[in-house]
Amino acid sequence: MRIHQLMVRARVLDERMIQMSKSGEGYFWIGGPGEEAFNVCLGLQLKKGCGPDYDFLHLHYRSLATLLAMGMPMLDATRQAAVRITDPHSMGRNFLGHSALRKWNVVPVSSVVGAKFAMAPGTALVQKRHGGDGVTVVVGGDAGSSQGDFATCMIWSTRPGQELPVLMIVTNNQWGISTPMRSQHSEQHIVDRGEPFGIPGEVVDGNDPIASWHALRRALQWCRRKRRPFMLESQVSRLHGHSSSSGAMRVENEPDCLALWETKLLAAGVLTRASIDELWEAARGEAAAAVQQALQEPEPTPDDVRRHTYAPSPVDVVYPDDYTGLPH
Repeated sequence: MRIHQLMVRARVLDERMIQMSKSGEGYFWIGGPGEEAFNVCLGLQLKKGCGPDYDFLHLHYRSLATLLAMGMPMLDATRQAAVRITDPHSMGRNFLGHSALRKWNVVPVSSVVGAKFAMAPGTALVQKRHGGDGVTVVVGGDAGSSQGDFATCMIWSTRPGQELPVLMIVTNNQWGISTPMRSQHSEQHIVDRGEPFGIPGEVVDGNDPIASWHALRRALQWCRRKRRPFMLESQVSRLHGHSSSSGAMRVENEPDCLALWETKLLAAGVLTRASIDELWEAARGEAAAAVQQALQEPEPTPDDVRRHTYAPSPVDVVYPDDYTGLPH
């Protein structure tokens, strides 16, 4: 039921932020309706914290449900959607879905398709040298797997005697913005590309929370224990198109993981229709409150535009008050 609750909260929040982008309350939307089953299970199994003892996360711009499962409040997403200075990810600088949270090792999401795959071996190398069981998790779409950075990740994580604990996740929704997957990929499954590098892989139905949970558990355990890479391809849906740039309208012919999961829960007698309706209503109230709170908070100012471009310094003439000493 915890997984279901988080899936509902993620879906409601995404739908409310789509409304923000259409009403002028926000400026852009991109998110993960259709990926909630898989992404919630990922967020609940991560070892979150700061530093190499914990998992490093190179997330996708569709990873909202993962962050909610990790404990991020809805308000931190609506702040980003409304472009507020209180946005903890970028102080209102970056697109919605471009997360960056040092406290949980969430590496800043790049808008460049696939770039995160080239970054992941760097954090994994730190973890390998540090010791422990921390894993680097990198999440991208099927379009990102077409980039050279994807091959870079496979090469650097499988060098003989220097293998790295990288979990490469491809959330395959069959589309790269407007490019059908089958017009780009000749292989049957994207995980097949790991075979020449000796990277084991698995394909999972990302619309099934139970299958997703166990597949993620196996993949994470492999990386933690073997200190070697693993590739997981999750077959998911894209229920509102690519982003607000393409209209964000509901796509009716895609499987809906949330509707499928609720059908199973009702059939098993785990939940009733009344309890499901109550949960949705509570989530809508939470999302509405998060939007209203964000809209009341201040926007960035021109004086803030260069803040955090460089690390605080005792000789910073632009923001001299930002320097409080060297980090511990």
